[in-house]
Amino acid sequence: MTDHDPLLAGLQHVATFCGQCSCGCPELYVDPDAGDERRVVITDDFGQRIQMSLAQLAVIVDDARNGVLDGLLADAP
Repeated sequence: MTDHDPLLAGLQHVATFCGQCSCGCPELYVDPDAGDERRVVITDDFGQRIQMSLAQLAVIVDDARNGVLDGLLADAP
């Protein structure tokens, strides 16, 4: 996905995950015009996207802070 993608028009970019290549890394956006339940947009490097609420994102962030995801990354290369 690029910033020139019309599907991303009007979205506020928050973060790019990886960003060390030009493969279309996953990105996190906020859609200020979306309803509360669809405000957060995450794109992947295959052109897909998911939408979730800020409350749902907060659960993921809290879980990450509390180490819930650490086991998932333990065996990652």
